[in-house]
Amino acid sequence: MAETNGAEPFFTIDGDGLVPGPHAGSPWAPDMMHGRLFGGLLARALEQEHAEPDFHFTRLTVDLFRNTKLVPVRVETQRVRDGRRIRIADATVYAGDTPVARASAVLLRRGDQPTETVAQTPAWDVPSPAEIGTPGVQSSGWPPPFDIWMLDADGEPTDSWSADSRRRAWLRDNNDLVAGESPSPFVRVALAGDFASPLANFGTHGKLEFINADYTLTLSRLPLSDAIGIEATGHLSEDGIAAANCTFHDTSGPIGYCTVTAVANPASK
Repeated sequence: MAETNGAEPFFTIDGDGLVPGPHAGSPWAPDMMHGRLFGGLLARALEQEHAEPDFHFTRLTVDLFRNTKLVPVRVETQRVRDGRRIRIADATVYAGDTPVARASAVLLRRGDQPTETVAQTPAWDVPSPAEIGTPGVQSSGWPPPFDIWMLDADGEPTDSWSADSRRRAWLRDNNDLVAGESPSPFVRVALAGDFASPLANFGTHGKLEFINADYTLTLSRLPLSDAIGIEATGHLSEDGIAAANCTFHDTSGPIGYCTVTAVANPASK
């Protein structure tokens, strides 16, 4: 696949390993790999080894259970179930011999849409990135390696989510995940999935109150645009444990949902 642009990729291929660049670092520590990249690598491997034209990646669950330094990683996958209408596959990211993240994917065979109408999630009432214009500039010490347009409850551009209101955003990755490869729509939405947690778990004073341990994407279709829209639609928390969800969009309409579980962030105290 052709490279999308001249931006430096997050990883380069070295044998069966993937070597991270310095900009693959996390906002928590510059020498720690960003968890969102695990989701992208897992989706990439699952798509390369288990995709077929008639099957659609309907669900992707990414478990983020161990940090790792910026060291080479590899991804291994396994076909768990292969039926006429359903396929299940797992994938694991290893740093050396240590597993650091894993994913489970459900692929369903495409077919005829039912003739009866089912009420659907409406398209959101926000302008597209092209209509908004230049992406926002982040004031935090960690510049995100993607374009972001932050929107308030009324769909207007904002530079803060400190208010207790519905949060929305457009995200667009400009760096290739792996050198020489243009990210597929599935990889793009997998990368965006990790952002559901900060969107849904930021507090009213502008601090990230919970850190996600996972995220699960459920998709009726893959995105048609490079930009992925995310809208926080629910948050519940008690005893330092949170459950949250977001609706995902592209510039044509809603495409699915993302749920996250998270634990209280001690750094927000």
